[in-house]
Amino acid sequence: MALQIEDYALIGDCHTGALVGRDGSIDWLCMPRFDSATTFGALLGDEDHGRWLLAPRDAVIETSRSYREDTFILVTRWVTATGEVEVVDLMPHGDRRADVVRRVRGISGSVAMVQDVRIRFDYSGAVPWVRQVKEKRGPALLAVAGPDAVIIRGPRLSPKDHSHASEFTVEAGDTVDVTLTWFRAHRPPPEPMDVTRRITETEKWWRDWAASSTVSPVYHDEVHRSLLVLRALTHEDTGGIVAAATTSLPEEFGGSRNWDYRYVWLRDASLTLNVLLRHGFAKEANGWRSWLLRAVAGDPADVQIMYGLSGERRLTEWEVETLPGYHGASPVRVGNDAWRQYQGDIFGEVMLALRVARQVGIREGKFSWPLQRALMSFVEENWRRPDNGIWEIRGPRRHFTHSRVMIWAAFDCAVDAVTEYGLDGPVERWTKLRDEVRDEIEARGFDPVRNTYTQYYGGVGVDASLLQLSQVGYVAADDARMLGTVAAIEEELLRDGLVMRYQTESGVDGLPAGEHPFLACSFWLVEQYARSGRTDDATKLMDRLVGFANDVGLLSEEYDVGTGRQAGNTPQALSHLALVRAADAIADALGL
Repeated sequence: MALQIEDYALIGDCHTGALVGRDGSIDWLCMPRFDSATTFGALLGDEDHGRWLLAPRDAVIETSRSYREDTFILVTRWVTATGEVEVVDLMPHGDRRADVVRRVRGISGSVAMVQDVRIRFDYSGAVPWVRQVKEKRGPALLAVAGPDAVIIRGPRLSPKDHSHASEFTVEAGDTVDVTLTWFRAHRPPPEPMDVTRRITETEKWWRDWAASSTVSPVYHDEVHRSLLVLRALTHEDTGGIVAAATTSLPEEFGGSRNWDYRYVWLRDASLTLNVLLRHGFAKEANGWRSWLLRAVAGDPADVQIMYGLSGERRLTEWEVETLPGYHGASPVRVGNDAWRQYQGDIFGEVMLALRVARQVGIREGKFSWPLQRALMSFVEENWRRPDNGIWEIRGPRRHFTHSRVMIWAAFDCAVDAVTEYGLDGPVERWTKLRDEVRDEIEARGFDPVRNTYTQYYGGVGVDASLLQLSQVGYVAADDARMLGTVAAIEEELLRDGLVMRYQTESGVDGLPAGEHPFLACSFWLVEQYARSGRTDDATKLMDRLVGFANDVGLLSEEYDVGTGRQAGNTPQALSHLALVRAADAIADALGL
């Protein structure tokens, strides 16, 4: 059975990522991209659904792990009765290959190691043909099924039950390298790598990237790791930023709220870009803007809320019968039918991110402003449409207040581009429409009796997304209407001191009720507290939230306070970018 979500650490090469458990098992790996089918899928089942275990054979007395500073090179140390050993796990960056390196190093004494490999391609639907091959440097294991193949080089692996296994002993000072390389089955296996060189180059690349970050004066380590997570979730070739590295980790343990997050949401990617730009990473803006231009090229009416890593448009959702789900939470889903939805807020998110790009000095390219003009033309014609909202409601479309505010933000950014940066556009019309949207929001999305904005027009409940109203400049954080909205959110949506997205029992989303507090929403509340003068409340909640990160600083989507467990897909870009924003707000409030 899979470990608890917080027991996994991410390694990645900015093309895909693997989850490595505290027990030394790689239980999740899709190759060669985040959204490829699995090679190891035990995370959504058990060891027979694919895993790669490399760990001490005998009982472990103590386990510790950490990333090498400013990298995604994971070092796990185990102490046994006979000695101490470490395993260095990484996916080499920059070699244009899909590799995993596992270096075993003896620290003291003598430790017997065991390796158990169960390769299961295509979401465990394809058990490969496996054979031993002889190479100049030693034995290798070759596994092939359909279009996929991997070669594992290292200690000889022999058939054992449903796996291939080996045992070897490391003494103090010994080093044993094991590598896995994915390749197209119709091609010959790539040549063995120089492991030491690849580790050195990968470590240097990560550290060089991290060095360009502006230093956070508060929550430095948490912010720094979060920025690294956001980079790890950015596909190097395309510039697409995935929402998470996994699919179908449940929002409710044992439940059916299990979604595939290995795609690029315009919203999440825009928010990620916003955070990276504010922390010194201008290069990523050009890459993402190029991705955006490719993805949404054509008729603005065809703009989707999400795309594949290369801008793929059809992300049809289907259920995977070959994987039983995380601790039995089913169904396991691949694809996400939210690509068919209309969500008006994405236009605001995109325009806000591109405004920040202008503010930090990135010049508009030949096509970037025409693209924004085209998007705004679509918004002009469609802003009155009801939508599915930020949470991808699968119930009836409604006039969600948050969506309307983001439409307002889109017009505001367009006006700003003309008046502040001299770009060409119908500023009078955009200004008029911006004001019209605001008038409608105040008339239909605000409850003057309760002094709060509402989840949707005509509704009586609130939604955590309303915390973004002050973030985008629609209303000041200390405005009486915003303070009233915060009070309503505290009354209706706080569970164990954390923020729920909305009341799922209301039936608004067309799904069975039940989920855990959403971490990004709680970080939004931190930001709101900080910017409205409640600095002590902000710091108190922030201290609690960063404590939910696992031992290597990773956050998933939600948190189950009752059991003290992370829930939902991991690591979650939205959680980490919201953490960075919250820390920035606290720093501003403290005058740092």
